[in-house]
Amino acid sequence: MAFRGKEMMKKLLKKVGEKNLAHGVKEQLQKSIPDSKVVMNRAKRGLYAGRHIQFGNRISEDGGNKSRRSWKPNVQEKRLFSYILDHQIRVKVTTHALRCIDKAGGIDEYLLKTPYHKMDTEMGLFWKAKIEKMYEELGQMEVVFFSPEDEAKFEQGFKDLKLAERAARRDARRQMYGWSGKLEEIENRRSHDGTGNAGEDSSDGDVLVANS
Repeated sequence: MAFRGKEMMKKLLKKVGEKNLAHGVKEQLQKSIPDSKVVMNRAKRGLYAGRHIQFGNRISEDGGNKSRRSWKPNVQEKRLFSYILDHQIRVKVTTHALRCIDKAGGIDEYLLKTPYHKMDTEMGLFWKAKIEKMYEELGQMEVVFFSPEDEAKFEQGFKDLKLAERAARRDARRQMYGWSGKLEEIENRRSHDGTGNAGEDSSDGDVLVANS
């Protein structure tokens, strides 16, 4: 169950990299991580928000006899969506951490608002340093706004792309199953007539049969 702060600092710098840390983050990490802090082993793999195993006594009702016992935190495995990373994070969290995340407004806001000295697990410190670095990079990016004409062109391009994909899938199905040329005649007839009624096509008594 022992996990010291110096080992935690080494692993964090190895995962994130000293060059990827934002300005002043390394000094804050060294101040917030105590040298002799001992936490649960499984707390290294989740967000516990200060909730760890507790020890106490179980007292019997008859004679008042005491026996040692422990209280473990309520840990749940959840998938939390991160808007900065644009995908879900699968992480083990306590119910107290879930309430803190809901109160903050999401996993990104919780990691950005929570100070380093309260983030007492390896995974929490790792995700906090990573989110802060990406948030700083997003703040330096330029924002471009498109005119309504450009947006209309983009939408029309997406529609044309969907139609082209649909036509490609239709041609692939025809080549795979070996449909006869009767289907093309019916489609051409529908395009010329402009009606598209199935009853007129079925009146000829022709049946489409796949070539074996």
